[in-house]
Amino acid sequence: MSDSQYDSKIEEVSTMILADRISLDEQDNAKLKKYQDFAKKQFHLDEEQAIQLVNEAFLYLKLKGSDSADLLQQGDQFGAGFS
Repeated sequence: MSDSQYDSKIEEVSTMILADRISLDEQDNAKLKKYQDFAKKQFHLDEEQAIQLVNEAFLYLKLKGSDSADLLQQGDQFGAGFS
């Protein structure tokens, strides 16, 4: 899968998260399962890949909503491996 395809999947899950107005700090596995199940079914991912995609969607939304434009600096705060 290319980077642009993967990014598109993250964007699709992100759109669902925003539509549901779920907290970007959500930790309840029952609530997160909805997005993981969607990713598994829609994108034909295994459990681990779906969890990673959903986590990256939340990270994407946090970074996107940040008031600082320096994503490389802020990525470290969220544990992102930007270099």
